[in-house]
Amino acid sequence: MPAPNIFIVYVADAPEAARFYGDLFDMKPVFETPTYVSFDLGGGVSLSLWSRSGVDLAAVPVRTSEVCLAVDREGAPASVDALCEEWRGKGVRIVDEPRDEGFGRTFVAADPDGNLIRVAPVD
Repeated sequence: MPAPNIFIVYVADAPEAARFYGDLFDMKPVFETPTYVSFDLGGGVSLSLWSRSGVDLAAVPVRTSEVCLAVDREGAPASVDALCEEWRGKGVRIVDEPRDEGFGRTFVAADPDGNLIRVAPVD
């Protein structure tokens, strides 16, 4: 059975969101149209940004999914805190400050459309 390999995040402006994610994760798009931009995450998996016309992103303010950036577990508490400060310096909105959870140190940021991005150690 095929496994999921594309994660789509709905955004208001795909090219603008691509600049945000490209800067945040230091990566370049592999596919670009005016309404759909995709990044190769490796292993046949991609992150895609889709600005669907007719979808009111503000109509559903509660986000029920997250993009997660998993960092190396060794040194994770300090590296998670450092990454949070780096992103804050770029003007990224931090919606959940760094804290310790059962799986390790974590924080949550939001992209300009309110989509959530969690940073946590690799499981």
